[in-house]
Amino acid sequence: MHPSLTDRLGGLAFGGDYNPEQWGRPVWAEDDELMRRARVNLATVGVFSWALLEPEEGRYDFAWLDTHLDRLHANGVAVDLATPTASPPPWFTLAHPDALPVTPDGTRLVHGSRDTYCLAAPAYRDAARRVASALAQRYGDHPAVALWHVHNEYATLCFCDHVAAAFRDWLRDRHGSLDALNDAWGTAFWSQRYGSWEQVLPPRATQWHHNPGQALDFRRFGSDLALAAYREQRDVIRAHSDRPVTTNLMLPGYQNLDLWAFGREVDVVAIDHYPDAPGLDAAADTAFGADRARSFGGGRPWLLMEQGANTVYAGDRTLAKEPGDILRHSLGHIARGSEGALFFQWRQSRAGAETWHSAMVPHAGPDSRVFREVVELGEVVARLGEVAGSTVTAPVAVLHDADAWWASEADGLPSGDLDYHAALRRAHRALWDAGVVADFAHPDHDLSRYRLVLAPALPLLSDAAAENLRDHVEGGGTLLVGHFSGVVDERPHARLGGYPAPALREALGVRVEEHRPLRRDERITLSDGTGATTWSEHVRLEGAEAVATYTHGMLAGRPALTRHGRAWYLSTLPDPADYGALVRRLLDEAGVERPWPPGVEAVTRGRWLFLLNHGADTVPLPRPAHDLVTDRVVAHVPPGGCAVLRTDEQA
Repeated sequence: MHPSLTDRLGGLAFGGDYNPEQWGRPVWAEDDELMRRARVNLATVGVFSWALLEPEEGRYDFAWLDTHLDRLHANGVAVDLATPTASPPPWFTLAHPDALPVTPDGTRLVHGSRDTYCLAAPAYRDAARRVASALAQRYGDHPAVALWHVHNEYATLCFCDHVAAAFRDWLRDRHGSLDALNDAWGTAFWSQRYGSWEQVLPPRATQWHHNPGQALDFRRFGSDLALAAYREQRDVIRAHSDRPVTTNLMLPGYQNLDLWAFGREVDVVAIDHYPDAPGLDAAADTAFGADRARSFGGGRPWLLMEQGANTVYAGDRTLAKEPGDILRHSLGHIARGSEGALFFQWRQSRAGAETWHSAMVPHAGPDSRVFREVVELGEVVARLGEVAGSTVTAPVAVLHDADAWWASEADGLPSGDLDYHAALRRAHRALWDAGVVADFAHPDHDLSRYRLVLAPALPLLSDAAAENLRDHVEGGGTLLVGHFSGVVDERPHARLGGYPAPALREALGVRVEEHRPLRRDERITLSDGTGATTWSEHVRLEGAEAVATYTHGMLAGRPALTRHGRAWYLSTLPDPADYGALVRRLLDEAGVERPWPPGVEAVTRGRWLFLLNHGADTVPLPRPAHDLVTDRVVAHVPPGGCAVLRTDEQA
């Protein structure tokens, strides 16, 4: 976390999105009193306020915002001031219809929701830069402003002519020439060779499969376009303010963004996180999102910008959290590096598209379970101020690469069940179930500090990254590589002579000759009793040993799970329990300690130990210690309970 924020707040952040423009003066007075009661110290203001800030083009109205920033400051609440550019006002889209987004099939969307913009449209970029600059000039030194919040949850993908022109410019910079582009995209196939740049288009709706090189480059371009738009607003803000600047990232795959690139550009990584299943799955998903956020910022403290006070999204319905989940989920994020816990939003809307999105103050008002739990959490967060600035060190990493994600979504792959983020979640969940804190790392990163690296989904792998993984093994690290890995390079061209990439083949001691996806409902059993689905491969040993073999069809007796020293290759998709057993075996062989019993989430952050008991049994502590959560000396953590202990008191 940028130190100026926690210094300004005097501890960890607590609060959420505040939209006073939805309410009147009597509610504002109640808000002031309730925020004091809940110990709110940071409010995100202005995220969707463009129509109020600029009621017509070039005319700004700041009087209402002056009032609320001054009021919040007088009430002891700092402000995370947002630029409103995720939701252009009606006048903008009427004046600049070419700035509305176009879908792949050529449909131009109309105003009536949020995110109705094209990032490549000059009129939109100019208007976004102007409103950001106007806000920064007026409030750059305002005593309430502690943080700047650019945009909201980048970014809309568009396929219009503005995008086509920008895409061609991006391709010229990346490839240099049409000959290089044609080579990279393999346009000799299907008579796609381009004779002029004007012939090159975004991957709009077409007859059948898109060219995979074109599709991959468009995803890369889309991420770079969003980053350029973010930088423009950030830089005009920095010209008038010394407060840290960020944007809120959505995890895991909501946004077409290279999150490593955004992590390098923001002053502090900030995320919005909404679990997609209740109960234990929500706790594991919280850890997944938190570990990714910390990793994208290079291990620095980060900020949970949004969560739902009483919201769990599960398919076509929104489920309510169980009592205590507000505390448990928030502590799960803080344990793994967040410098606070913020929500969307402070007061539940009585009208509009998100009327039923939960909030800190629900429709039922302050006399409600949700608000009472919010007040309890505010007291806990205030007591945790001493952990600000501390960091988390993990002994294990899961590899994550945006290029690998995008390549896994190409048309024409051997199976439609290659779910990139599901593979990442599966690997992280196995570590979480084992009680191990994990980082995420890029395949190009220095991996030497990790005892174990899991690579569950790397279909695209450069030669340099493959050599990096080989170096990790040669340096004494343990590596587990999943199926369908290293099958294409970064263009993405298929690897010839067998899979995966040469340096990784060398490290693994195997050569994959053939992919044999399983039928949709097919299940197989390996020689060691492991159950598996989805995928199988014809693997040839070239130095490795077979730990388990296939027992079905032409692959009967062929290697399924192999090891070559510390390098392991898994050529199928095991059932979760069997995959978890394999991960625990590798953790033991790598010497990763797991001192707490199953069901206890234990995270050391600096000199503080966070314990979240997800099990059914009371967990005794090695010795009684002062717990910051309850503010008393405790000797155990009950089922569903949480504790934050100073490690020097547990030594």
